[in-house]
Amino acid sequence: MMLMPDLPLKAMIFVSIGSPVMLLMILGAASLINRPLPERITGRVTAGVMMLVSAALLAALASYSTTSDQTLLSFGAWSTSYEKGIALEFLVDRLSLGFAALSAGIVGVVSAFSNRYLHRESGYNRYFVLLAMFVTGMLLLALAGNVEVLFVGWEFVGLSSALLVAFFHERPAPAANALRVFSVYRISDAAMLTAAVLLHHFAGTDSVLLLFGSTHSSLPALTGAHATIIAVLLIVAVAGKSALLPFSGWLPRAMEGPTPSSAVYYGSLSIHAGCFLLLRAAPLLEQSTTARVLAGTLGVLTALFAAMTTRVQSDVKSSLAYASLTQVGVIVVEIASGWYTVAFLHLAGHACFRLLQFLSAPNVLHDLHGIESALGERPPARSGGVEAIVPDHLRHRLFLIALERGFLDATLHRLIAEPFSRLGDTLTRFDRWLCDVVTPSRLPLGLETWDDRDE
Repeated sequence: MMLMPDLPLKAMIFVSIGSPVMLLMILGAASLINRPLPERITGRVTAGVMMLVSAALLAALASYSTTSDQTLLSFGAWSTSYEKGIALEFLVDRLSLGFAALSAGIVGVVSAFSNRYLHRESGYNRYFVLLAMFVTGMLLLALAGNVEVLFVGWEFVGLSSALLVAFFHERPAPAANALRVFSVYRISDAAMLTAAVLLHHFAGTDSVLLLFGSTHSSLPALTGAHATIIAVLLIVAVAGKSALLPFSGWLPRAMEGPTPSSAVYYGSLSIHAGCFLLLRAAPLLEQSTTARVLAGTLGVLTALFAAMTTRVQSDVKSSLAYASLTQVGVIVVEIASGWYTVAFLHLAGHACFRLLQFLSAPNVLHDLHGIESALGERPPARSGGVEAIVPDHLRHRLFLIALERGFLDATLHRLIAEPFSRLGDTLTRFDRWLCDVVTPSRLPLGLETWDDRDE
């Protein structure tokens, strides 16, 4: 591991991280003062930033093509509230640079597509603010050198995802579904935060070299029991973010967002973020047989469930989302089996393939409707396959389970979303009681405003 890298590498990483941060600040500031940039400028600035980020990451990756060393880059501390402070550290190697470059390239394609797809849309600028937040989070997640940077990137990805699900907030369904997604993400984030706290407690450090580093790290190693606890918490965090069982119920609800956001989140990058985290945490998983068995079991069950469910979906976006989840489950199995190179190649190829499918889905549907109009009927359905060898009574039961999406949505609503909502209502009432806020329902008859009450 190299701790003192050459200046060009540090400059390239600074550009790749700093550029989307500046884009987020510019677009966000324009929105805050209610002076959004014109669409043409927003599209060109976003495209230019993504080209710059992609070029910087590809150049850094080229310099690492012949080495397996890891480089820890430090850009100072953002907090000095305690002795060591919270440092801005980035762990650079071929894996992190490869995933970061893949993320930047995919977001660049999606931003160019979105520029035309959302033309004259009232939330155009808001969409690009959230897209800038997302790419910032993905790059922080890919290149994080300590758990604080990792957690910030993890939160950026989750927050932008939930807000884009609620993009069409004038309708009740997107807002309700975004709350459902956000509720599940809270469980994932809580597991990630708990793992970070325990890492501090068990190892006395915040460096991800303990989780993602090589065996040559000079940092104190985690014991078997401690490694198992942290690895299991990471698997729970991954399950929530990547929609593994038992958290798969939120996935079809997330399709309420615009098609480009569905492509980049649930077809390409966000749903694979958990897989990348497991891939980077492979040295930790290798210390815990329990964690590897748990990850492999979840991967197998998720792949089987998603493969069954995707066959009965009535809309193309949900069908593609469950098809993506099938491959995510397979990737998790590959990681649990120790096939790390195969898993990363599978991840990269699948992300690009699903991106193409999601973005071309509207055109495919348009062409299909044209064929149906020309034929005067629907094309004949495909017959045979696995369904042909399943007995009728079992096929009917599996069809019901798949049609109801494993009843996971109702289960998540009862066990997660409903308690989450009730807790929010309770805290709101408690806050009003503490502040002695008089709600309109408590005002005397005839007093409709605060001024009337004062009089």
